[in-house]
Order: sequence, then C-alpha cells, then structure tokens
Amino acid sequence: MAMKKLRRDDDVIVIAGRDKGKRGKVLRVMSDGRFLVSGLQMIKKHQKPNPQLGVQGGIIEKEAPIDASNLAIFNPETSKADRIGFKVSDDGKKSRVFKSNGQAVDAK
Repeated sequence: MAMKKLRRDDDVIVIAGRDKGKRGKVLRVMSDGRFLVSGLQMIKKHQKPNPQLGVQGGIIEKEAPIDASNLAIFNPETSKADRIGFKVSDDGKKSRVFKSNGQAVDAK
C-alpha cells in the first residue's frame, strides 16, 4: 500500500473554498480521496426520527467530506500550511516530512 500524505488525526488547514483559513483535525479518510474534518464543511441534514435506533428527528448539522486538494497540513513550527514530502532513512523506513523545513511530521 502506498503511503498517503494526509492521515487520520493530522492537523489540517483549508486552502480553498468557503472554509478557507480554518483548521481542524482529520476524523476520517474516505476511499475516494476525500476527508471528514472536525468542524469544517458543515452541512444541515434533514433527518427522520428512528425510534428503534433512538435517533431524534429534525435538522442536524454534520461534517461533509472535503476534497484533499483543498486541504494542506498545518505546520506548528511556522504556523502555516505546508506540503509533505517523504524521506527514507538509512534503515529503509519511510517517513513524512514538511517540505519547508524538512522536519518530521509524526515527531510528536
């Protein structure tokens, strides 16, 4: 499996669209290359009540998928959006790095 640039729990920033400039955490990566990001791309959904599942009816707000091309990873060092590159270490491990300063993304 190829290594993806953005993953679940990454801190991302929107670079295009109506939520441009907003930040959030990736909740889910969908198979078609879109992402569910917490608090972003909010839509109103008219939901029917379902007593068997204990679901209340009404208009609910939920996150809609946002395309990967409209997202960039947030670099805490520079406090800006950044791009991701890959670096292969001497022992053959592949890791994600920020393009701007070459630091590892997953070093938390």
